[in-house]
Amino acid sequence: MLRRSLVAGSAGLLAMPAMLRAQALPKITIGMSGWTGFAPLTLAEQAGLFKANGVEVETKFVPQRERNLALASGALNCVVTTVDTMILWASTIPLVQVLVLDRSHGGDGIGARPNIRGFADLKGKTIAVDGPGTSPYFLLAYMLRENGMTVRDVQTATLAPQPAAQAFVAGQFDACATYEPYLSQVRAMGAEKGRILATTLDHPCVVDTLAFQPAFIQANPEAVRRVVKSWFDAVAMIAREPDRSFEIMGKRVNQTAEQFKASAAFIEWMDAPRNTDYAAGGLPEFQRKAHLVQRETGVVRQDVDLSRLFDGRFLA
Repeated sequence: MLRRSLVAGSAGLLAMPAMLRAQALPKITIGMSGWTGFAPLTLAEQAGLFKANGVEVETKFVPQRERNLALASGALNCVVTTVDTMILWASTIPLVQVLVLDRSHGGDGIGARPNIRGFADLKGKTIAVDGPGTSPYFLLAYMLRENGMTVRDVQTATLAPQPAAQAFVAGQFDACATYEPYLSQVRAMGAEKGRILATTLDHPCVVDTLAFQPAFIQANPEAVRRVVKSWFDAVAMIAREPDRSFEIMGKRVNQTAEQFKASAAFIEWMDAPRNTDYAAGGLPEFQRKAHLVQRETGVVRQDVDLSRLFDGRFLA
């Protein structure tokens, strides 16, 4: 009996350092929205994947315009948003992206009247789009630039993505820039009333990432690594258990599993191999283009050091 007690006591002592390390990791609060691309973070939280990786994480829905302020104040340790917005935020506060969450594959785009057959036909036309600093505005500016134009070549009416699509469907404006599920309202109009001019399948320009402030990364690299691993575990769970995963993720945004599955058809969640490939290949060039667009439109007023904006060491 004594021997068993000693063995048990020794095992407990051996386990203590690992337990203490886990306990020493800070709680992480992630600021996000209900965008489908972010949803595996919800899955990691509610399916216990963060917990299984030894890190306590809470996800909070925080409006995009407030997320960077909450990060700067310490109310959030981590934020997720589009790369173009990360560049904007990095022009005023220090932050570092450590993970690519998703890429839009047709989930964002421009709807236009049937007589607008190409981007050149948009010249002088009025486009319903959210204001400067938002993803739809960036998408419009980016796609115009890729087609030899700028936002100065068009007129804009400032409307958020949902009312922009609704106004266009109701017969107002020459075009609209929006995203799913509102873009599908344009898809459903019929060719005689409106059409999809271009989406992120034509011009891949909506990429979401996860970022911390550099001081937090320096102080808590192990916590950051476990958050990244939990994302990869969530993407793997979606592939392994799609119905259960869609149900969990859909419930958070008041959707059925089927509704959520439909919205997920327009995005690509990034697993570890895709992250590694894109971080080394496509991301640097996309960040360069995004920076140019943000500077040319006046959204970003000073240059951002893009070489320090992504840290890929946690992807392995």
